Amino acid sequence: METYKNKVLETAEYLRKRIAKFPYIGLLTGTGLAESAGSMNISASFDYNDIPNFPVSTVQSHRGRLLAGDIQDCAVIAMQGRFHLYEGYSPAEVTFPIRVMQELGVKVIILANAAGGLNPKFNTGDIMIITDHINLTGANPLIGPNEDRWGIRFPDMAHAYDKELISMAAEVAQSHGVQVRKGVYVGLKGPSLETPAEIRFLKTIGAEAVGFSTVQEVIAAVHAEMRVLGFSTITNVHDPEKPVPVTVEEIIEVAKTATPALEKIIRKVVEKINETKNS
Repeated sequence: METYKNKVLETAEYLRKRIAKFPYIGLLTGTGLAESAGSMNISASFDYNDIPNFPVSTVQSHRGRLLAGDIQDCAVIAMQGRFHLYEGYSPAEVTFPIRVMQELGVKVIILANAAGGLNPKFNTGDIMIITDHINLTGANPLIGPNEDRWGIRFPDMAHAYDKELISMAAEVAQSHGVQVRKGVYVGLKGPSLETPAEIRFLKTIGAEAVGFSTVQEVIAAVHAEMRVLGFSTITNVHDPEKPVPVTVEEIIEVAKTATPALEKIIRKVVEKINETKNS
């Protein structure tokens, strides 16, 4: 843990010397969603492989860049591409950027992912605001010695996704004519996609979207006492009685088409967060 902490501090110090303003909001995007940070006024850009100690994204459509700048005069740091357990990374490596953001002073984190829909009322291309999650990865980034500098030993997850931010995002979407859903996201390890029997099981336990990311980062963010807002772009809707094979290329394409609407919601939410912060 001491070595890990020192790496986090080293990385944070590297970035601190190279960004104009300390970020208040962190933005983390995934498959096909890199352009959801498109409204940023970028003051600094870093390739992941140029940042000391930073993991490197190996997934198609994950750009592997860290951006610093502002959205609507609010200081933001944005990750274009994340890390996954299925890439072979440990939970600590997956959440390394969250710890770096914590050291930089981030108080709010907004996450976006591509997910398969489980709710039959959902449509391909829908944006779902995550209200809660189920962690079925078999992993947790808090396993091992607790770093008291970052949070308490047993963080409560009853309100992992901030209710005020959920309401804010829903109101913003409605006022701009963007239909959004709300639902529970379930995180699996991947990378194999779900069998029909697994889909039936996930629906039975209350999941409405499924993917291979997000839950590790959210656990670390809650431990760090960050406010969390999460979005899933529904790239396909599962019907276990009539399963239809899906390709990564199709998933990426759907996620890209939803990006403009998602970017609009994120931009307006950041603006409202900044107004509230400064009021």
